[in-house]
Amino acid sequence: MGIVINLVLLVVAALVFFVVGFFVGRFVLERIGTTKVLEAEERAVQIIQEAQKEANEYKDLKVTEVNQEWKKRRREFDQDVTVKNNKFTQLQKQVRQKENSLKRQGQDLKDSEKKLREQNRELEHQLETVRSRSEELDRIIAEENQKLESISNLKAEEAKQTLIDNMLSVAREEATETIHQIHEQAEQEAAKIAEKTLLTAIQRVSFEQATESALSVVHIQSDELKGRIIGREGRNIKAFENATGVDIIVDDTPEVVILSCFDPMRRELAKLTLQKLLIDGVIHPVAIEKAYEDAKKEIDDVIMSTGEETLASLQIPDMPAEVVRMIGKMKFHTIYGQNLLQHAKEVSMLAGLMASELKLDAKLAKRAGLLHDIGLVLPESEDPHAVTGMKFLKRFKETRPVLNAIAAHHGDEEKETPIADLVEAANIISSSRPGSRGAVTPEGHVKRLESLEEIAKGFPGVIKTYALQAGREIRVIVEGENVSDSEADVLAHDIAHKIEEEAQYPGQIKVSIIREKRSIAYAK
Repeated sequence: MGIVINLVLLVVAALVFFVVGFFVGRFVLERIGTTKVLEAEERAVQIIQEAQKEANEYKDLKVTEVNQEWKKRRREFDQDVTVKNNKFTQLQKQVRQKENSLKRQGQDLKDSEKKLREQNRELEHQLETVRSRSEELDRIIAEENQKLESISNLKAEEAKQTLIDNMLSVAREEATETIHQIHEQAEQEAAKIAEKTLLTAIQRVSFEQATESALSVVHIQSDELKGRIIGREGRNIKAFENATGVDIIVDDTPEVVILSCFDPMRRELAKLTLQKLLIDGVIHPVAIEKAYEDAKKEIDDVIMSTGEETLASLQIPDMPAEVVRMIGKMKFHTIYGQNLLQHAKEVSMLAGLMASELKLDAKLAKRAGLLHDIGLVLPESEDPHAVTGMKFLKRFKETRPVLNAIAAHHGDEEKETPIADLVEAANIISSSRPGSRGAVTPEGHVKRLESLEEIAKGFPGVIKTYALQAGREIRVIVEGENVSDSEADVLAHDIAHKIEEEAQYPGQIKVSIIREKRSIAYAK
């Protein structure tokens, strides 16, 4: 509509312009002549044509834009209609599928109900059959019971009790055999578990044991000395470790410095070196080397004097200097928490006392006892420490009885003389002395044996009990007529279990069951 109005206005303007031009032209013609009038008319015609042309082009352009906009809207409308039609089609399809599914489920339910009704009828029929058969069986059993009672002269309750007793006896025997098999299997499994447990325990305590055997603690006056021990950029620690071969640990522990090394001699030497440095108050690499050399001389003097004092206290003469030195080194070693030198002196004195009582060579026994663990302070080798010590002393032409006693005190060689037995016994006594492995008093030992015997006596069928081997075994004598072989296995297991619950003991206790059966006959 707007386009038409614009066109009309253009036409009207052109006409107005034409009329005006006409009159103007006429006036001009009148004024300037015929030529000018013609030019004006041509110009007016040209203007009108251009105006019409522009109006037509503008109209065509607008019409084209309107058509394009309409086509675009139509396409969008068609696409929207198509999408909605597709969705509607899918919804119809889903509805049809759900209807079909519901129809199938309804049919399945009808079929299931039908089957259930048939099964219920079948079950009712079977129950009725079972009831009738049960009544028939009850009647037959009652008749048979009456016959059995009349034949055996036993009432039903008595026969039932006899049957139960027989079944219990058979069940006990079968249970006993089963328990025996389970016990054997458990022992086999326990051996495997014990091996794993032992390895785990070794792994867990190895660090603690290594810590006790590899660390020495040096107390200092104040923590200010730690900085002097470390030195500028740690040069004092490096010099100390290079000189002594021992690691030095300076941590946050107040007034404490820790030395770490598996060699007890080097660790003791490092400890003495550090103490000398702390006393002098001057710590630098040159002072460390000087203190270390002084400590070496002092340690050597201590080792020799300790060895000589030990020989003098035990009255053992004629010992080579190198052997005396090894005896002195025992002062700085431990074995299972015992000081090695103290242990060697105890073995020496015990072996000498026992040799004196047996009218044997006491000096020889003391000599062997003192030297029996000398292999522990010698350089490590592939041989056991007893054999290593024997080979070391053989170089100094030690007597054969002493060499044999040293090599045989752990069973690495056969014993050739009573001296070897005395050294082994003295070694065991020293290792088991009060305070080393928690030895008990004689009164406590007797009470423990009596308590073991009393525990075993509390079981039926037991006649006598004997605690043997210092309480490591208990023998139980039972009545052979009342206790069978299989029951004896169960009894041994029960006694062992009760001992585990009520008694306190080291190691393990063996329970042995002995069946006693007496057969008596009279000759007339």
